Amino acid sequence: MNRLILPSPTPPCGLARPPGATLLRRAAMLVSAWLLAACNTVPLPQEAVALPRPTTPDPTGRAAVVTPQSSAAWQWADSQPLPETIARGKSVWTPARWSELPGWGFDALHEAWNAWLRSCERPAPGFGPVCAEVRQLTLASAEEQHDWLMRRLQPYRLSAPAGETKGLLTGYYEPVMSASRLPDAGFGVPLYRLPAGVKNGTPWYSRQDMERSPQAKAALKGQEIAWLADPIDALLLQIQGSGRLNITEADGSQRQVRLAYAGTNGQPYQSVARWLLDRKLINSGTWEAIRAWAQQNPGRVPEMLAANPRVVFFREEALGEFEARFGPRGAQGVALTPGRSIAVDRDSIPYGTPVWLRSAGPAAQFEKLVLAQDTGSAIVGAVRADYFTGWGDDAYTLAAGLKQPLELWALWPRSQ
Repeated sequence: MNRLILPSPTPPCGLARPPGATLLRRAAMLVSAWLLAACNTVPLPQEAVALPRPTTPDPTGRAAVVTPQSSAAWQWADSQPLPETIARGKSVWTPARWSELPGWGFDALHEAWNAWLRSCERPAPGFGPVCAEVRQLTLASAEEQHDWLMRRLQPYRLSAPAGETKGLLTGYYEPVMSASRLPDAGFGVPLYRLPAGVKNGTPWYSRQDMERSPQAKAALKGQEIAWLADPIDALLLQIQGSGRLNITEADGSQRQVRLAYAGTNGQPYQSVARWLLDRKLINSGTWEAIRAWAQQNPGRVPEMLAANPRVVFFREEALGEFEARFGPRGAQGVALTPGRSIAVDRDSIPYGTPVWLRSAGPAAQFEKLVLAQDTGSAIVGAVRADYFTGWGDDAYTLAAGLKQPLELWALWPRSQ
């Protein structure tokens, strides 16, 4: 899936934006440097999703230990011979002991099980038998899940080929925007389906050509999904690649739908912030600066938007009660789980891989199990991840603030 890393120095495509005008102004203040560059399965039934079980924090704020190092499973696992180091694409996987994973034994693993069940809809190579056991352990205790993981999987510390084990964690989330099914005085900016005959990624009309060319206009006629109020909102949603719309229907009723990434016009991404900075029209590449300039120069907004020739097309998806509990589908093709899904470089970590993540910074402290389920154009390198925070105010705030050191351990099936 195409996504956005909120504070990243280079922009992939993707998700992001909070609901409401107030949060949009907050987005303008917080989103900055990223603008400067650019199994055939049946879905799991609802009853298969385990309900959260709370953990008890200790005086330091960490959850109470679930599996101590004195446990039989831990002692057995750390006594096994270590396998060979693995060179995988852009990364090196060095075998590690469970005792080397910071925070292992404290995580509320049941919170990660929903994400793992989702990954098991399209399991990574070698994870088929593991996934059968994952399903059986859905309602197991956290201690049973810890014990099984240590007996079944081997941790590998990820590093770059040169040996660097520290990387970068950023965050992204799913935006929520107001929209109208029909154009009117307040909603005049269309969001389009992929036009008939247009192949995703194949060069087609540019953004500016789509506004001017009679042929492009004819191809787009009738392809409007919904209309937004602000062209910059539309640009942001296209950069994100997915989002939720609180849409007003033609009869005046309202409902929430999801727009999922369907493709692009095959044109290269160009940063509008860079375009403005190069012309000394703004002093910082933030949404706040961009929006302020746009308000003061409404006649030049089309010129600014044309600086980015890429347009993203969408498809509409129903958002029922169950689907609303998860995020959009990531690059693995499964729905993302807030707080337990990450985007990775697929040349370093295969989709569907369970990963132990450690990151400490001003925005958050993480020592937890996550699943590699997505990617993005700026997610490059062995120790690099983008953390899916969900949707809404809190999700936006966390995603916008994440830009901190990262360590990763891939958990891979032991040789049988």
